Amino acid sequence: MQCTIVTLFPEFFDSPLKAGLMGRALAAGGLTVGLVDPRTAARDRHRTVDDRPYGGGPGMVMLSDPLARTLRGIARPGRMVLLAPHGRLLTQALAVELAQEEALTLVCGRYEGIDARLEEAFGLEAVSVGDYVLNGGETAALALLEAVARLIPGFMGKEASGEEESFSSGLLEYPHYTRPEEFEGRPAPEVLRSGDHGKIAAWRRAESLRRTLSMRPDLLDAAELTRVDLDCLAGMDRARAGRNLSIALVHYPVLDKWNKSVAVSLTNLDVHDLSRCARTYGAAALYVATPLVEQRALLESILAHWCMGPAARTNPDRAEALSLAQGTDSLAEAISRVTERAGERPLVISTSARLSCRKKARFSAAITPAQVRAALERRPVLLVFGTGHGLAPEALALCDAALRPLRCISGYNHLPVRSAVAIMLDRILGDWY
Repeated sequence: MQCTIVTLFPEFFDSPLKAGLMGRALAAGGLTVGLVDPRTAARDRHRTVDDRPYGGGPGMVMLSDPLARTLRGIARPGRMVLLAPHGRLLTQALAVELAQEEALTLVCGRYEGIDARLEEAFGLEAVSVGDYVLNGGETAALALLEAVARLIPGFMGKEASGEEESFSSGLLEYPHYTRPEEFEGRPAPEVLRSGDHGKIAAWRRAESLRRTLSMRPDLLDAAELTRVDLDCLAGMDRARAGRNLSIALVHYPVLDKWNKSVAVSLTNLDVHDLSRCARTYGAAALYVATPLVEQRALLESILAHWCMGPAARTNPDRAEALSLAQGTDSLAEAISRVTERAGERPLVISTSARLSCRKKARFSAAITPAQVRAALERRPVLLVFGTGHGLAPEALALCDAALRPLRCISGYNHLPVRSAVAIMLDRILGDWY
């Protein structure tokens, strides 16, 4: 592969291109790297390569002319990549894709970046190495070059060593151990010293799944998983965070269409569907809050029929779900029950379709599903849903935080509560997040 790196600091690459496997590959000729400095293409005697941005603001922007002249002067540019924060994320899949190219040009931005017109004029493909800020594209280019180069035949020496590493199979790599057998009271896993290659392979696959699930669950969405893998993941206590989550469905005090605090009737469908959602996502409990005696009696009759009556024998799955439901007189009582069960007061989070991004002060204080998920690792959470036209101020006063609406940028946000609960639970506790 021929790689050309366009950079204002070619000396940055002097040592990395000589070290380790990269140096060997360059010496062997399987990879060639050329360094081109846009300063050499500048027309003025000061070799100016940057200027102030149109519209004002801090920093400088790389001038289009020196960079354009540099790019046009590359004999074999091949696929042209701009290292920039707004680009496509560098992944193993992209590295494999780029490794198929015979020639590659890596453009390293500096300052505030390059003139945007260059991207369109030269068909530059923006690539980012992560959501953080670097001084320039040189570090990113080096990371991309190494990720691509090690996929070139012969670069790694033993090809299997590359195939088993993180991301090669869509998963993070399993942990490694070497001598001594015990280090500071911590023994190496016995299975790795057993000599049983079948058990070792199974252990490594399970640990790879465990590490990915714990550290990068998003990778599992695209990973090729077998039935054995899925069974293994199911046994890893995926509902750990869910057990810290409880749900409250409040029927009083809620708002009517005239913004008055009222009580509304519970429905059989809400009780069934929310219970099934709670069970599917491993939630600890569903509290159905209403102070109306007749409504509480109706709830108890529904639960008795499905959990203890004939329906419990004919439909045990439904009975298992509805066993999570229990009636309370109020939201305050639901909070007390979670406190008693968990040993500490839960973080009480309200939900509302009315909290749109147009109401900036309130919206900026709203939390996201990811923040709820993080909170669940530390403490119990009670997620509160309202019926009618939403929770009344008296109920909101008992809450510690508000959750961002599902469609916060939409002018229409009127999902039925059953749909809202299902979507919100999936955003918080969905298998791969």
